[in-house]
Amino acid sequence: MTGPMRRAAVASLLLIVLSGCQTADTSGVVRTNEPSKGDVTAFGDTFDGLKTVSDVEYYASDQAVAEAKNQFRAENYGNAGALFYKATQLAPNDGGAWMGLAACSDRIRRFDLSDLAYARAFRLVGGTPEYYNNVGYSYLLRGKLQDARSNFLKAYELAPNDPTVANNLQLLSSSVKNLER
Repeated sequence: MTGPMRRAAVASLLLIVLSGCQTADTSGVVRTNEPSKGDVTAFGDTFDGLKTVSDVEYYASDQAVAEAKNQFRAENYGNAGALFYKATQLAPNDGGAWMGLAACSDRIRRFDLSDLAYARAFRLVGGTPEYYNNVGYSYLLRGKLQDARSNFLKAYELAPNDPTVANNLQLLSSSVKNLER
């Protein structure tokens, strides 16, 4: 093959390959998975304020824990527990997430789950005042007052000025008085 014929063959082959490619829409609109301003959902609502797939970030455990704490403060213990569980799956070595999961499990009276979460938390955070205080409160909820007292006292030894521990000891003493009636 001579030079001009070779160029013509390469050019025709290139045209055939490129004819399979699509160019942008001739209207000038480039579509993505993002809704336009005027688009509406299947329910007739606008997309303003709704999170789309690209807006949702990967939940790091600290984001899940922060939202779980908000839910716990709002006394939404089931939601908080689900978020703490998510945090433990994202970061299995997050002792705070395991403590939160245990506390939520206590509040919904799933003591079997709280025992597992406290055991995991102890391996991660050790015997902190918060740990002993939470375990003591768990036993208080179960009606195991002697176990609650021993854990509250351990927490008190580690943090004698902690008002939460002092309040729980006072709550325990009022619980004992109520039982004696």
